[in-house]
Amino acid sequence: MDDHDQDRLDSRAKILIAACTMISEDPASTLSVRTVATRAGVSMGSLRHHFPTQRALRVAVLDTIYSVVEFEDDIIDDTSIPARDRLVRCLRQPLSVGVGSEARQAWITFFDAFVAPEPTDDIRTAYKAFADEALHRVEHWLTVLAEEGALALADVEAHARFLNTLLNGLSLERAVPIDGPIVQQETTTLYAAVDAILRDPR
Repeated sequence: MDDHDQDRLDSRAKILIAACTMISEDPASTLSVRTVATRAGVSMGSLRHHFPTQRALRVAVLDTIYSVVEFEDDIIDDTSIPARDRLVRCLRQPLSVGVGSEARQAWITFFDAFVAPEPTDDIRTAYKAFADEALHRVEHWLTVLAEEGALALADVEAHARFLNTLLNGLSLERAVPIDGPIVQQETTTLYAAVDAILRDPR
């Protein structure tokens, strides 16, 4: 790689770091090209060279954010553990945001970013990237189980959508002010859902 390529790589990295920081501070940020370029310490021309449109920048930022979210994907490959237990353990990972105030803050941030504002192309693109990543993660886990012959039906996408809908409901339930052993009830619900889609849940 020559010096010119190194400079280009450095500029792209600076842009992504600046934009990711802005998103972490304000998930509803429109990622104004001028603001991102200023924060990254690069020219607008350099930013446009790497990301010709605002949409391209936002998609790259979301890809970067989701690529560093830590999931223990090897859980699903551990065949010494029954399939139902592996899948429940995997499904618990997106719920790790916490209970009560942490879960409330996560939902407030989500609402402010995707529900409250008028849906623009940028917001639709950002949400689609968010939703697609969540769906692909569950599809991966289910594909592993399907290859083992553990799924009752082969429709991985339908099962993934069902489980994602369940996870959305459980994460919202963690945010609302209800009494009782939430995590214990959550475990019962997760096992009921998993048992509904596995060929031999035991």
